[in-house]
Amino acid sequence: MSQWSQVQQLEIKFLEQVDQFYDDNFPMEVRHLLAQWIESQDWEAASNNEPMATILLQNLLIQLDEQLDRVSQEKNLLLIHNLKRIRKLLQGKYHGNPMHIAVIISNCLREERRILAAASMPVQGPLEKQLQNSVVSERQRNVEHKVSAIKNSAQMTEQDIKYLEDLQEEFDFRYKTIQSLEQGDKNSVLMKQEMVMLQEMLNTLDYKRKEVLSKMAQVINESDVLMNNMLLEELLDWKKRQQIACIGGPLHSGLDQLQNCFTLLAESLFQIRRQLEKLDELLTKLTYDGDPILLQRPHLLERVNFLLYNLFRSSFVIERQPCMPTHPQRPMVLKTLIQFTVKLRLLIKLPELNYQIRVKATIDNNRRFVLCGTHVKAMNMDESANGSLSVEFRHLQPKEMKSSAGSKGNEGPQMVTEELHSISFETQVSLYGLTIDLETSSLPVVMISNVSQLPNAWASIIWYNLLSKDSQNLGFFNNPPTATLGQLLEVLSWQFSSYVGRGLNSEQLNMLAEKLIGQQISYTDYQLSWAKFCKEHLPGKSFTFWVWLEAILDLIKKHILPLWIDGYIMGFVSKEKERVLLRDKMPGTFLLRFSESNLGGITFTWVDPSENGEVRFHSVEPYNKGRLTALPFADILRDYKVILADNVPENPLKYLYPDIPKDKAFGKYYSCQPNEVSRPTEGAVKGYVPAVFIPISKILYDSTDPHSPSDLLPMSPSVYAVLREHLSPTVIETALSSPYSAD
Repeated sequence: MSQWSQVQQLEIKFLEQVDQFYDDNFPMEVRHLLAQWIESQDWEAASNNEPMATILLQNLLIQLDEQLDRVSQEKNLLLIHNLKRIRKLLQGKYHGNPMHIAVIISNCLREERRILAAASMPVQGPLEKQLQNSVVSERQRNVEHKVSAIKNSAQMTEQDIKYLEDLQEEFDFRYKTIQSLEQGDKNSVLMKQEMVMLQEMLNTLDYKRKEVLSKMAQVINESDVLMNNMLLEELLDWKKRQQIACIGGPLHSGLDQLQNCFTLLAESLFQIRRQLEKLDELLTKLTYDGDPILLQRPHLLERVNFLLYNLFRSSFVIERQPCMPTHPQRPMVLKTLIQFTVKLRLLIKLPELNYQIRVKATIDNNRRFVLCGTHVKAMNMDESANGSLSVEFRHLQPKEMKSSAGSKGNEGPQMVTEELHSISFETQVSLYGLTIDLETSSLPVVMISNVSQLPNAWASIIWYNLLSKDSQNLGFFNNPPTATLGQLLEVLSWQFSSYVGRGLNSEQLNMLAEKLIGQQISYTDYQLSWAKFCKEHLPGKSFTFWVWLEAILDLIKKHILPLWIDGYIMGFVSKEKERVLLRDKMPGTFLLRFSESNLGGITFTWVDPSENGEVRFHSVEPYNKGRLTALPFADILRDYKVILADNVPENPLKYLYPDIPKDKAFGKYYSCQPNEVSRPTEGAVKGYVPAVFIPISKILYDSTDPHSPSDLLPMSPSVYAVLREHLSPTVIETALSSPYSAD
């Protein structure tokens, strides 16, 4: 079943979540019509590979053209109209930046997987529930409403300024007219009446000046409250959601809405600033004792400049955190001398700033690392599909200084992966007489010199972004805090939903909890230390919990991904629980689980009855990535054979737990049809029998030795038949028991 088919079967509350992240950037109609094709493409890789993204965009448009041809034959006028509009929209929006649509589609697919994982959980995790409550918060709606109100108030004040300007011009004209009269004329009754009129006009001017200044002060006060009490809190919420999204959590959104609010507020404040400048012009033409412009304008201008200064400084954000294109799902882990990308945005989108802001990238000032590559670029509105004022660095490389590299041998890999660094960015904005220095920093990154350090480095990123309340606490691991079991289990499920397309259910999480703690536990506020998670070896093992789990993620990603996504791998189940599940099942029922003793291993256990009626369980030696590279796991399940004493080899695997016929579950994953014994003349090369790999195990029930898993033996059916014909069972048994079959 395709991922989109699974999405369509969700409950309405989950479908509403899906609806939130499909818009004109990637319409749901496209997702629906091209579901299978979209899911078969590698959008993650394309999001950091422009040639690949260009090809995918072209193929996407071709797919839409084919759909148009199909619906044209069906004469579906509405669908034809919508598809033509969508095709034109996508081509125009992404023609100059195809990687952006790859990012959008990759994020949408990942978010679908996360929602599917959440739907399979009996109870929504506390972190996700908290984040969903804040995404569409009442405060967010209030911010948008208040920003619009402030913009309207600034516009109304503009009209008041115009009225004040006209009134002052009339007063100035009348006053100059009186001044030009002869002295005798000034003493006339008519002139005295005119003077009274001028005084009344001056009183009105004074009142209007006070009124305008009062309205400006009100707009400034409202802007101050909005920015400090609401808008910046929304920005902090977005940054926290970004942190969680970086470690596999719900997709963070809302930056475009924040940009709209920041931009409208900045425009309103600049409008008030121009109005204050206009009042200064009026002041040079007319002033008097107690003039409110003279008394209030300097203070109001100072407040406006201060608000603009803080607004600009807050608006300079990291839109996409540092990430190596080779590991798009492991952001903030950077390898020396390997390029990474990072994207920044200025949330105040003003046309006057296009290509006027040059951003410089640096690394923290410990002098251990430097950044190579293009580290100064101009922000512009042309590279982003949504027209935001942004800049993306694509060719930065961290390089370790020779002085520190020489001492690196004294540090263990664990020390390296707990050392946090920060990528900093600085620029300067000059606009309308204001000059503002801006700076921001990425979330802390971990530097590695070898890919083998990546798992522990990623564990550091998870722990930091889950628990740190300070986004720039580079000394976090000097005394790392504990995490609750509930928090950690939720994040571990995210690792599976985001990295391999399917999260963990409650039963699987319970097994992981038992693995972490060493015992069954019924409450989720149990405190787990960083050492327990990532540094201490599991009891009786030579590896940590995290290294064990990361190896399983890698195994799924590279070798058994479709089987995992479709839910055919139970995976996390203890040997004891496995026997409980299989005990009452039909003979030949089996399940798939990950090895607890081997890194990156998967095994299967099946059940069959003995002659005395007792239930017997058989577990094959775990298959690791080396074996699975040679033979697909689905083919192993199809072709697996066991030899019972001198019997003919047979496949004991009949039903996938609980009762799914094996071929029904795995048939679509088989690489080809089962190989039959061929005659020599039927081979691809004349005179040879085509060879295939057949996984075979030998089970000796009468042996006094404990049962142990057997090995895969590369043997074609025809070769085995020849052996049976010419060799005795004893010789075959000796061969199957050869030490060369050890793992």
